[in-house]
Amino acid sequence: MIDERDQNESQRMDVFKEIGNIGAGNAATAMASVLNTEIRMETPTVQFVPFNDIVNILNGPETLVVGLLVGMSGDLNGSIMLVLEMGDAYEMARTATGQRNGPPFDPRNPALSALEQSALEELANIIVGTYLSAICTMTGLTVRPAVPQMAIDMVGAIMSIVAIEYGKIGDSVLFLKTRFTDVNKAMTGHFFLIPDFDSYHVLIRSLRLD
Repeated sequence: MIDERDQNESQRMDVFKEIGNIGAGNAATAMASVLNTEIRMETPTVQFVPFNDIVNILNGPETLVVGLLVGMSGDLNGSIMLVLEMGDAYEMARTATGQRNGPPFDPRNPALSALEQSALEELANIIVGTYLSAICTMTGLTVRPAVPQMAIDMVGAIMSIVAIEYGKIGDSVLFLKTRFTDVNKAMTGHFFLIPDFDSYHVLIRSLRLD
């Protein structure tokens, strides 16, 4: 006999995977238009991950990353966070600013210029917007993204934001991992959906998963 809770969990994952697939496809199209280059996105890996495992997925608490937090409001309130490893953030920013032939990433000097930071914020706005659009299409909800906020910090510090917000709901967070590929390089994006307590239940009901 199939446990009802296991069946419900499987149904939820199937729906979130579909949202991830739609969002990834739309994001690839939007990014290709902005970057003026072919962009492919692999089918995302979607899973609920225990908080304690997140820092290991991102290569340890002291790994330097770029975190881009986009608030959402309307029928759903909370945030979506996009986390990029520093080297991938550098490559993505360089592509966005037309510097594909510039010097390679130097981990000893991982700074990003103001122009590169602005480019990453714009890309985060595009990528997160496509995922929110997929959620809205499947739920009929109206959700508005806020202006992205960027931080360059260690994984432990960045993910503490997720733990504080999503910890009010449970001990795991919805995690999507996908790879962006242009003609030169593959880059990995890590997404975390962070609705507030009430919005989580609104989302589940809207997807008919309660």
